[in-house]
Amino acid sequence: MPVPLRSDFDAAAVRALARRTKDGPQARRLLTLAAVYDGASRTEAARIGGVGLQIVRDWVVKFNERGPDGLINGKAPGQPSRLDDAHRAALKAQLEAGPIPAVHGVVRWRLIDLMAWLWEEFRVTISKQTLSRELRAMNYRKLSARPRHHAKNEAAVEAFKKLPHSLGRDREIRGERESHRDLVRRRGAYRPEEQDHPALGAARHPSLGPQGPEDGLGLHLRGDLPGQGRRSRPGSAPLHDRGHELASEGDCAGGRA
Repeated sequence: MPVPLRSDFDAAAVRALARRTKDGPQARRLLTLAAVYDGASRTEAARIGGVGLQIVRDWVVKFNERGPDGLINGKAPGQPSRLDDAHRAALKAQLEAGPIPAVHGVVRWRLIDLMAWLWEEFRVTISKQTLSRELRAMNYRKLSARPRHHAKNEAAVEAFKKLPHSLGRDREIRGERESHRDLVRRRGAYRPEEQDHPALGAARHPSLGPQGPEDGLGLHLRGDLPGQGRRSRPGSAPLHDRGHELASEGDCAGGRA
């Protein structure tokens, strides 16, 4: 015979609990039991829940014992702790007392030293990770000293330490360094002085001949032209500013300006 359900619930109450819950697996199990309250067979209820008959029986037993909370997935207890309250009390006393260098051979406790102490005192084997979790649960933290070289000389460190300069002193030092520089770029104090050169725009070579008269535009014309041009037309040829006027026929025929 199937295990009967408890009588203080009915199908409507179980479906109301399934609507209010936020746990999906619990809602599915409650709807399965609601079908059983409505008179469905256990096979039909197992088809609704998507499980077998044995699992439906287990749900009925848990529901009868603990009610709707019995249908919630519980957390697995896991492996029990290797340390009990007596071990934790002795470990706390040992941590507060500190190690004895002549007896324990260390000046501060390490996890590996505490593991050896637990084995010698209580014959309890425990890993470093588990012991670290136990100490954290007891509000203890592992502290590591800052590494220091054995040959470090504090006096030498202070002697070669770079002291900060004030802003005004930095400007004075920068001015002293730049005072030895010449005005010429990339010319130092120990390089030869720059030679005098003619100013920009000055003629390096004198003119080959005297300049001729000045025309209407302010241009100087050369009058010492060699060759046939000088014999045929002595002197400097005058130049007239015509503006937008057309050139005369003589100028066009001669081909000379």
